[in-house]
Amino acid sequence: MMFKTHNSLITLKTLLQSKSQLEPQSNKLYDFFQSRSIVKVRLKWVKNRSLDHIIDTETDLKAACLLKDAIKRSPTGFLTAKSVSEWQKLLGLTVPVLRFMRRYPTLFNEFPHAQYTNLPCFRLTDTALLLDSQEQTIHQTYESDTVERLCRVLMMMKSQTVPLQSLHPLKWDLGLPVNFEKVLIPKYPDHFQFAKAPNGTRSLRLVQWHEEFAVSALQRSNETSEKGKEYRQFKSGYTALTFPMSFPKGYGGQKKVRAWMEEFHKLPYISPYDDSKRIDPDSELMEKRVVGVLHELLSLTIHKKTKRNYLRSLREELILPHKFTRLFTRYPGIFYLSLKCKTTTVALREGYRRGKLANPHPLARLREKFYHVMRTGLLYRDKGVKMIPQEILLNDVEDETGQEESEEEEDEIGDGCYEETSEMGEDSDEE
Repeated sequence: MMFKTHNSLITLKTLLQSKSQLEPQSNKLYDFFQSRSIVKVRLKWVKNRSLDHIIDTETDLKAACLLKDAIKRSPTGFLTAKSVSEWQKLLGLTVPVLRFMRRYPTLFNEFPHAQYTNLPCFRLTDTALLLDSQEQTIHQTYESDTVERLCRVLMMMKSQTVPLQSLHPLKWDLGLPVNFEKVLIPKYPDHFQFAKAPNGTRSLRLVQWHEEFAVSALQRSNETSEKGKEYRQFKSGYTALTFPMSFPKGYGGQKKVRAWMEEFHKLPYISPYDDSKRIDPDSELMEKRVVGVLHELLSLTIHKKTKRNYLRSLREELILPHKFTRLFTRYPGIFYLSLKCKTTTVALREGYRRGKLANPHPLARLREKFYHVMRTGLLYRDKGVKMIPQEILLNDVEDETGQEESEEEEDEIGDGCYEETSEMGEDSDEE
C-alpha cells in the first residue's frame, strides 16, 4: 500500500519498518498517522432481527451436526440418552439434549437399548447418513480451499502458531473436517506441523510463509469488483481502502457518523498479514489495523460469524488489545453483535444480504439442506417420520428460514449517537 505526499511516494510497509532508517519526511508522515486523533461517535446497540434469527437457527443446526459426528465416532454406532445428558451447555442448547434429539426424527432414530429397555438410544437415519456422505465429498472436493483458509489463519498469528485448544472451537466456523488433525494436517507437511508451546500446550504451526495467500478478503473483493478503479488508485497510493458499511437504520445519514467514518477511512489500511510491531498500540492507526484483523478473520469463516469468546482465545497471537471486543459495537456498520442463545456472537454485516449469506460456500449450502431436513422432521413429528415424502425431505430449498426482510429492518435499542457512552457488553465478561 502506498501514500503520496506533495514531494514523494511512500509505502505503508516502509512506514512500518525501522523508523531510524526513514527519511525525515517519512518520519513526519509516520508520526502523523500514529498520533492522528479522530473524534469517535459511540453508537447505541441496535437489534437486527434478521441476523438474530440466522444465529438462532444455526445454533440448533450446529448442535445437530455435532451430535451427528458424535454418533459416527461412537464404536457402537449409537448414543444413549445417559451419555449425552451432560452435553447441553457444550452444544450451546437451551433445552435438554434428549428433548432436542427427539425434535428431529429425520436425523436421529430413537430405539430402546438392547439390555436396558427403558434407556433411549439414538442412531443416524438413512437421510442423515446420506447428508454426511455429501459433506465428506465437499471436504474432499474443496480440500485445497480449506488448506488455504487454515494457512491464512496461521499467517495472521504473530508466531504463525495457534494452540489446538483454541482452534478446536473454530472447526465448525472455519469448515474444517471434524478430525482434521488426522485426515488433513498429515497430508500437508510442507504447510503445517504440530508443535509444543513453551507452556506445553499442543499447537499447530505454519511451516512456511505463502506470499500468494497474504492478500486480505477486503483487498481481493476490491480488486475483483466494480470498484476496480478505486482499488487501482489505492494500489497507486492515491486513496485509502475502505470497509463496506451497512449502518443500522437511521445511523448512516447522521452527520457525526458520516464525518467519523470519512476520517476513519482516510487512515492507511494495514493488511492483517503485515507486521504491526512498529505501530503505537494506542494510536488510531492500530485501531484500524485491529478492525482489519477482525474483518479478515470473520471473512475466513464459512458463515461470516463466530462466537466472541472464540476470538478471545486468539487475542495475544493476533496482537489485539485487551478490550478489543468493544470494537464490535463501536463499528456497527461493519460488525453485528448478537446476544441470542445465551451467548455473544459477532457477525460480518457484508457477509449477508436479505437474511441469507451473500456468497455461500458449498459447505454452507449443504448445511442449509441439513437444516431443511431438521425443519421438515419437526413439522411432521406428530404424523410420523415415515409419512414424509422423500422428495420433500431432500428438496434443496432456496430459503427455508423464510426471512425475506432486509438487513436494514431492525429494532432500535436507544436512539441517536453519543460522543462518550458505555458500549453494550464491552466490559461485561472480558478476560
